[in-house]
Amino acid sequence: MSPTFHHATRAWLPQGFAADVRFGFDPTDATLRTMETGGARDGAAALGRIVVPGMPNLHSHAFQRAMAGLAERRENPDDTFWSWREVMYAFAGRVGPEDLRAIAAQLYVEMLEAGYTQVCEFHYLHHQPDGTPYADPAAMSLALIEAARETGIGLTLLPTLYMTGGFDGRALSARQQRFRHDVDGFLRLVERLRARETQRLAVGIALHSLRAVQPDAMRAVLDGIATLPPSAAQRPASTMPVHIHIAEQIGEVQDCLAIRNARPVEWLLDNAPVDRRWCLVHATHLEADEMRRLAASGAVAGLCPTTEANLGDGLFPLKAYLDEGGVLGIGSDSHISVSPVEELRWLEYGQRLVTRHRNVSASATTPSTGETLYARALAGGAQAAGGGIGAFEPGMRADFVVLDDGAPLLAGRDPVRVIDTWLFAGNVNLVRDVFVGGERVVEGGRHLERERIARRYRDVVDHLARSL
Repeated sequence: MSPTFHHATRAWLPQGFAADVRFGFDPTDATLRTMETGGARDGAAALGRIVVPGMPNLHSHAFQRAMAGLAERRENPDDTFWSWREVMYAFAGRVGPEDLRAIAAQLYVEMLEAGYTQVCEFHYLHHQPDGTPYADPAAMSLALIEAARETGIGLTLLPTLYMTGGFDGRALSARQQRFRHDVDGFLRLVERLRARETQRLAVGIALHSLRAVQPDAMRAVLDGIATLPPSAAQRPASTMPVHIHIAEQIGEVQDCLAIRNARPVEWLLDNAPVDRRWCLVHATHLEADEMRRLAASGAVAGLCPTTEANLGDGLFPLKAYLDEGGVLGIGSDSHISVSPVEELRWLEYGQRLVTRHRNVSASATTPSTGETLYARALAGGAQAAGGGIGAFEPGMRADFVVLDDGAPLLAGRDPVRVIDTWLFAGNVNLVRDVFVGGERVVEGGRHLERERIARRYRDVVDHLARSL
């Protein structure tokens, strides 16, 4: 099939903004094939004045979008992450496959409208509330796949291994039973899901945390996935992403020290083959040597600033990590905010509050704070998602965002100031159109299926709220 051609007045390429970019993608595989700069439109469809790559969202628990705002009342004078977790467990116990599909579809619409074009779904809500598998043990995973399909977002599905309730290997509580897998059952699920891979669906794995996966189980799973055949999309097992929650809370660090005589990131780097396939989500509480070793490993630090602030987790040592050449990406995690703008803004603002300096993320070679953060998050998010996205260049999937060049906020902004203005100059959504794999899914700021999906979501959440 002949390529489909588009033209952007300005497009942000890996080397920065370029003028008059004419590009083509092959509709059969949704991959960018050709790209010319500085030329005429030559019949290509006009996109707009400002086009940027779509942002990957590297960490999502989709069901938590429907409980956003339900844990903002003080029920305990010592309210912490752990008390929030109890509210989350109560809500999670009510969500079934059709509920999850409706919630995830609404979330994915919101992501696309905000400029996210790929989501890594860290999925541990596997079974019925009492731990009994559904008639189809993959029912909850398939609900997420269907939500992604109907909204058009790219999905990296990360079925999550969750086995124990603490570093000491204690049994899971009653409210954690639906998260549970043994190693063999988990590997069967992963292999089945890999048989459904497509150009827009990749499958990796997640280890929920060091407290939920004991060392022998971690080794068994890593050995097990290494023997899997290529997926339906011909992706070898050796390229599968591996994600893990780690060092999010001080209590987790203290427990790890007490049981394993090492800090969480320290222990993981000493005992697992951490490399570019890995994404360490949060990694908030690091000592200097852990931070340097993480940066040197090539793994991604998966940062979720709005959730980490909402839960009182703490601040990642961003400046030192960037100076060491560390890789990072962003996620919206619990979805109290669904906006790459807000994640990147608060990633920078947290550092400003700590250091009492401005433009902390920028450097002498990359003086734009906005472009530095956006470029880093694109690269790290693409790596965490399994690759093939996150850049506007031939060979990548045709994911791109068209900003609203008629918005007052962008008036008088030359390309040098566009990304900075988008990220730091207000709360009006400047995303006009969004394409995933060359297919337009958002037009004029609205997802093409927004109303239908929102109606179904409202019905589901109204029902769930009545049962709380």
